[in-house]
Amino acid sequence: MSKKITAAITAVSGYVPEDKLTNFDLEKIVDTTDEWIRSRTGIEERRILKGEGKGISEMIVPAVKQLCEKRGIDPMEIDCLIVGTVTPDMVFPATANIVCDKIGARNAWGFDVSAACSGFLYTLTVGTSLIESGRYKKVVVVGADKMSAIIDYSDRTTCIIFGDGAGAVLLEPNEEGLGIQDSLLRSDGSGCQYLRMKAGGSAYPATAETVANREHYVYQEGQAVFKFAVKGMADISAELLERNNLTGDDISWLVPHQANLRIIDATANRIGLPKEKVMINIQKYGNTTAATIPLCLWEWEKQLKKGDNIVLAAFGGGFTWGATLVKWAY
Repeated sequence: MSKKITAAITAVSGYVPEDKLTNFDLEKIVDTTDEWIRSRTGIEERRILKGEGKGISEMIVPAVKQLCEKRGIDPMEIDCLIVGTVTPDMVFPATANIVCDKIGARNAWGFDVSAACSGFLYTLTVGTSLIESGRYKKVVVVGADKMSAIIDYSDRTTCIIFGDGAGAVLLEPNEEGLGIQDSLLRSDGSGCQYLRMKAGGSAYPATAETVANREHYVYQEGQAVFKFAVKGMADISAELLERNNLTGDDISWLVPHQANLRIIDATANRIGLPKEKVMINIQKYGNTTAATIPLCLWEWEKQLKKGDNIVLAAFGGGFTWGATLVKWAY
């Protein structure tokens, strides 16, 4: 009798642009202060991808190349590449296809997943299913966003929050019981009114009027989103632990979506984790949307040990949210 196949993360990588946008830079653009931003969000600076014609594939390509080098594989060995993003290079083709072409992954198929800040968790769950099916051996899962492309830098409610970045993981089959253990994902489209980009889709295609009305930028009602996010991320994380008969004492790390330090603290408190078990890099990168969780794994990789129980948790626009339990494989 063959052992059950699980999907294990066997390598992680990340990429952030060199250019920084600090709170002090924003003080010169909008009516805000460094102290106000830090006290309410925890953010000190964020990275911005500059240069004409540069989309998220510019960040994903070096991240995936780094992934292949670390694991010692050729891009030709990749079976599938999935990108979680709300800022694809273009509406079509999928950014995943563009990346496969740029890295020479000629044997891979790929597609994009749009779930806002929960994009990496949604994508990870899809990639896990492909590995568990037994048909695929190497699946690359990416979370990447160039939020600076859809942020109105005259809107102080959103421009202080977001940054650009990309993170990636490689999924491979495992028969030791390591890897992705469980995942709970949710969505509620009624949240669309609170966090969305109104124009640019088929309902409101680009026109001179939509551009003039600044409808191609992120629109957010901060207070409403904050309340939903605190409850959503905290509750789903607690539900995931309960479903797997675990407590905070059994968890080595919480990897929360980096949207707001207060939301992160609320989630950690809900599942009984001290701050030293919580990955936080929001101060350096801001909210990179789908990239926040893999960027944390990339930065903390050397501190992770084989067998560690890790909880990944996210909440995103529209609304989407979820939590995933991972048993670290290396």
